[in-house]
Amino acid sequence: MSTGSAEAAEIVVPSQVALINDAIEQGWRDYEIRPASEADDATWCRRVYLDILGRIPTLEELNAFLADRGSGKRAKLVNTLLYDDRFTEEYAGHWGTIWTNILIGRSGGTERRTLINRDGMQKYLRDAFAQNKPYNDLVYELVTAVGSTKPGTKNFNGAVNFLVEKVNEEKAVLATSSTSRILLGQQVQCTQCHNHPFNQWKQQKFWEFNSFFRQTRSLRRFVDGTRDIDHAELINEDFAGEAGDAEDALVFYELRNGLTRVAYPVFTDGTEIAKSGYVSDVNRRDELGRLVLQSEFLDKMIVNRMWAHFLGFGFTKPVDDLGPHNAASHPELLDELGKEVRQHSYDLKQLITWITLSRPYQLSAVLGKANEIDDPSIGEMPKFSRFYLRQMSAEQLYQSLVTATGAGAAGSYEEQEQQRRKWMRQFVVAFGTDEGGEATTFDGSIPQALMLFNGDLTKNATSTKTGSFLDRIQKGGRSTRERLTSLFMAAVARRPTKNEVSVAGKLYVARKNNELEMLQDMWWALINSNEFIMQH
Repeated sequence: MSTGSAEAAEIVVPSQVALINDAIEQGWRDYEIRPASEADDATWCRRVYLDILGRIPTLEELNAFLADRGSGKRAKLVNTLLYDDRFTEEYAGHWGTIWTNILIGRSGGTERRTLINRDGMQKYLRDAFAQNKPYNDLVYELVTAVGSTKPGTKNFNGAVNFLVEKVNEEKAVLATSSTSRILLGQQVQCTQCHNHPFNQWKQQKFWEFNSFFRQTRSLRRFVDGTRDIDHAELINEDFAGEAGDAEDALVFYELRNGLTRVAYPVFTDGTEIAKSGYVSDVNRRDELGRLVLQSEFLDKMIVNRMWAHFLGFGFTKPVDDLGPHNAASHPELLDELGKEVRQHSYDLKQLITWITLSRPYQLSAVLGKANEIDDPSIGEMPKFSRFYLRQMSAEQLYQSLVTATGAGAAGSYEEQEQQRRKWMRQFVVAFGTDEGGEATTFDGSIPQALMLFNGDLTKNATSTKTGSFLDRIQKGGRSTRERLTSLFMAAVARRPTKNEVSVAGKLYVARKNNELEMLQDMWWALINSNEFIMQH
């Protein structure tokens, strides 16, 4: 086969893209709305780099994409970002960070005397994404893992960091609620003490699901001769049950009226497993892992989460609450995509390809007369008739500043990670997101503004020393105008407006015709602008 036809074969658009387009377009017809026009190439290129790799493209990468005149260039770029070895490390790092935050929260592993090893969690996830581990295998490992939390120790298994701090406290209540919510989109936490008023979850179901975790313990391992925790180990051990009989290892829970009831391990779909608490008879978490993999909610949950990552909103709100009590915006599409994911061996790169090549992902962020009813920010069901503007995550902002300018990107992976963490720590304090939630918000607080205006990263990013980004820009291009355009393309993937060119002209005069100083002022303003921190 010639390379020409090989390239053509590579960019056949998958049938799942048509499945998405048909369902979303039907919604537009039903609501009689006209979608926004397609985003231009530069905007779309910036968007897809941010979502797939967690950073904006370099100026060279953006220009290379814009120079490509071939048909199917968008499909080709998605394919390159997902499958080209040059990007494997960044892809794995980005998704490893996203899932670390989902599984243990933004501050997980950073508190004093914590059992979680954040590096262990990230290493496990980074390796999983680097080898494109099927999502169902990843989930099974997270649910069933045993071993040590810390890289370099005997029995190291980074997957244990998901549950290690959730199983010991309060009869593994946190393990119960996190596993069902994060992996199955089933919010059971409200039913610990009473039946849920709106959904099908009953108190009995909570304690049945909880019973799967009762053979599991976290053991602290100390630094020799001290009381300092070096790492922790997650183990399975026999569970005698709350009546002290491991043959019939039951769990008691109390109803609101004070009566006591009994629960055994029963999965959410009603599947029961053996009642013995002896691990040699039945390993409850292994059984749970198997049952989770059979559940259609596993499929729907990953589709909903990935869709929300790329489109800004999931099919349900919140994204991790699925079921008849919480209507989805496009229920058939959610079901169908879930089935496609299962049929395609839970290959997340394929799911990413389907979403990023779909029509809703190509649209511009314009809210016009023809689609003004499509505003999920006021509680409307999303219609996906435009790209919903959203803020970058803290991690994306950091990586984008590093990428755009090369600021702070020196050293080994460990050194770069340390620099990033140091910055993120200031950021989390400055932005007040240290409750470990998944979302970051830029609320314009004074410490936040000062950090972005004057922090070390910004100082590095706006440096004019030899070899710096601004120095390279100033030595390139045929004219001042061209160099100014390069700054705007690098930061926000568009050319400057007439007004912005005029401001630059006035700055040039104010800086006594020193072009480098004018470019520095413009660059500082760009990377501190709302437009820079937005995904659009």
